[in-house]
Amino acid sequence: MLLEQTQLIQKIPICGGLKPETLRFLLEQSTEVDFAQGEILFYEGDPGDSLYVIRSGSVVVERDWNGQAIVLARVETGGCVGEMSLIDFQKRFASVRAETACSTVRVPYIALSKLCKVDTEQYAMVMMNLGREVSRRLRIAGERLFRYQQELGQQWFDDELRYDA
Repeated sequence: MLLEQTQLIQKIPICGGLKPETLRFLLEQSTEVDFAQGEILFYEGDPGDSLYVIRSGSVVVERDWNGQAIVLARVETGGCVGEMSLIDFQKRFASVRAETACSTVRVPYIALSKLCKVDTEQYAMVMMNLGREVSRRLRIAGERLFRYQQELGQQWFDDELRYDA
């Protein structure tokens, strides 16, 4: 099973440039978790203590708005969810629900923390890859926001989206 997981995880962007022994190190501390269709992987506001690699199936990322779940994204086989909290140490930004029955590999933050102690260079590679994935997703969200703003034809966001210096 470890060989199969290693082959899967090597293909995802967050593992680009990692040595096979690093992947094995992380996977030895990870667990395989299966979810039935509709089951929640984690809820918006939960502590962010792990990321999930989707081995099979698909999940939806959603946020609650006035009691209604709004789908932000779909993630399929080979993708991952939960990485943002491993970078900023904040609570989960959104909930993730199994859209279909799915099998995942849960990679706990503690595995990354241990990696930092034994191989700082490989840890830095993982964190750089996580940053790239978050950046990629931020660009998609930014493009959606830009298009939405253009469709509205107004500057509705001027006071709402300010970045702290």
